[in-house]
Amino acid sequence: YTRDTTMAKQTTNSKTTKNAAQADAPAPTKAAQTKAKDKATTKAVEKPATAKAPARQREKRLSALDAAARVLADAKEPLNTKALIERMAAQGLWTSPGGATPHSTLYAAIIREIGTKGAEARFRKVDRGQFALAGSGATTRARKAGKA
Repeated sequence: YTRDTTMAKQTTNSKTTKNAAQADAPAPTKAAQTKAKDKATTKAVEKPATAKAPARQREKRLSALDAAARVLADAKEPLNTKALIERMAAQGLWTSPGGATPHSTLYAAIIREIGTKGAEARFRKVDRGQFALAGSGATTRARKAGKA
C-alpha cells in the first residue's frame, strides 16, 4: 500500500461506520411521526388584535447630575458635593441608592461632564471641590471674591 491508498481506505471505513450507526438507530415511532406531521401541516391560528391598555406613565426619577444642576440653580454660591448631596436629599430630588460615598460619585460625574462636554457642560469648577452652574453669577462672584 501507498500512503494515498491507506488514507482512502481509512476515509471509506469511517464513512461506513457512520452509516452503520445510523442504520442501528431505532426508527421513530408512529406516534412521533404523526405528531411531526401535525406540527408541519397545522397553520397558526391568527388571533384578533386586541387594543392594549396604555402603559402607565411613571414619573422618571432625576439623575444625581440633574438634581445637582437644580440645586446649584437655586444656590447663590458654589457648593461642594457633600453639600449638594445633603440639599438634594432635603429637597427630595435625589437620594443615594445605598452607596457609601455618593458625594465622591457625584464629584466624579461632574468632573467627567466638564471634561467631556467642555464649554457646553452644565457645571463649572470654581475652586478646589467647589462647583457652580455654568453661566451663573456664582462663578463670577467666587472668582472676584478670591481676587479681592
